[in-house]
Amino acid sequence: MVETIKAGRLDATFMIVPLAMKLRAQGVPVKICYLGHRDGSTIMVRKDSPAQNLQDLRGKKLAIPSKYSNQNLVIRKLMEDQGVDPREIEFVEMPPPDMPGALAVRAIDAYFIGEPHAARAELDGTGRVLYHVKDVWPKFISCCLVVTEKLIEENPAAVQDLVRGIAESGEWAETHRLEAARVASPFFRQDERVVRHVLTQPPDRVSYRMLTPEDRDLERIMDMGLKAGVLEKRVPMSELIDRRFIPKVIRPAKIAVPAAAEP
Repeated sequence: MVETIKAGRLDATFMIVPLAMKLRAQGVPVKICYLGHRDGSTIMVRKDSPAQNLQDLRGKKLAIPSKYSNQNLVIRKLMEDQGVDPREIEFVEMPPPDMPGALAVRAIDAYFIGEPHAARAELDGTGRVLYHVKDVWPKFISCCLVVTEKLIEENPAAVQDLVRGIAESGEWAETHRLEAARVASPFFRQDERVVRHVLTQPPDRVSYRMLTPEDRDLERIMDMGLKAGVLEKRVPMSELIDRRFIPKVIRPAKIAVPAAAEP
């Protein structure tokens, strides 16, 4: 995805925030125009694990999606808070869909990932929640909408429509969570009950409101990225963020909900 953006073959995408920052620092002409969601990430351990905190994972193998992910930054901050040296836990980068299976066969001891890949292990009985990210970093940000400056300049109406669609569909999902699970599950290629679990257990597990990228939130992520060594230099927020396309009033989208499948 990164190489496709650099080559000019991709105009907009969702991307983990530290990676978007790294692209901008490298001179790639992209802007963060909106966020994907708040919270919605979970640290999972095996169902039979006695672990109650990160201190109990010393000497264990923990999977993350990428060193550039916010999950990596958050868990390092949590380790610092609990007095755990990063060298005491073995970090493994792994594609998110592979994590529940790897946990089930004991190839890893824990993983930290965005949904629905935590709920899968929870529902199949192989994993349990160690931490919801909302409880260790409230209003956590994982992904952002990255748009090329070329698209912004050549077709601002398309960018505005894209941002509006994300905002309004998120507002609808907040008050139609069961229906949202039915709509979204084919796109996630997940069983509807998994997506429903993500959206309702608990109801604030993931939020689709407050998606404006704020300077203070992204500055915090940048500070953590610099400290962790995944970012090399600071990027001014004025170069990184473009908030012009965010609607002043966000109304719920009108979304057609397919009929429920026969039991």
